[in-house]
Amino acid sequence: MLKEMGYLPVVYFYNPNLDSKEEYYRRLEAQKTVCLYHGVELISEEYNHGEFLDISKGLEDEPEKGRRCDKCIELRLRKTAQKAKELCINQFTTSLVISPHKNFEKISKLGESVSDGSVYLSVNFRKKDGFLKTNRLSRELGIYRQNYCGCEFSKR
Repeated sequence: MLKEMGYLPVVYFYNPNLDSKEEYYRRLEAQKTVCLYHGVELISEEYNHGEFLDISKGLEDEPEKGRRCDKCIELRLRKTAQKAKELCINQFTTSLVISPHKNFEKISKLGESVSDGSVYLSVNFRKKDGFLKTNRLSRELGIYRQNYCGCEFSKR
């Protein structure tokens, strides 16, 4: 969708929230497949679950979509904004908003609040059946689709 809008996207994979290295690498492999399919560059960070545990300390019992999730999304968007700045990319966004389980407006506000000199590009990837298209592409490419956000607390 971003290419159709005239952008040359770079995908940044940073997911310290994932509950195991196995889950991290499973999702990274899926991301590599999607990036290869779309001809998009992928930059990934090493798995560091401690970063997520630090920001979620005391919020372990929060409900899904609560303060723990807000902190997690904020952390990931902040790192994305920092990476964009480091790479001299003046705009960034997130694919998190394609999920019908995520709050588009809340994520957009978080993205704007951590922009760090870049501009958060608020794009609703759900429009024009975006979520259905990603599911279809996943099936076509035979890539892994998770059934939980990734953190150990969401499995409860």
